[in-house]
Amino acid sequence: MKARVTVTLKSGVLDPQGQAIAGSLKSLGFANVGLVRQGKTFDLTLDETDPERARAAVADMCEKLLANTVIENYAIEITA
Repeated sequence: MKARVTVTLKSGVLDPQGQAIAGSLKSLGFANVGLVRQGKTFDLTLDETDPERARAAVADMCEKLLANTVIENYAIEITA
């Protein structure tokens, strides 16, 4: 089973990297770019056949390591 975790900053948390990317895009001529928020993606392969157990295991991974839940949100997508 495969899982994809997308981690993003919570709204209201400053994103200096996103601001730098937005500034660089504008300097490259992409004037129509507004707000940029950066994040990270994790692709995992799990030895699990039950989607609910897989989701629970990945949520536990997020809570313990993959996301800083004080300032970040995460979304989990489970695929076969």
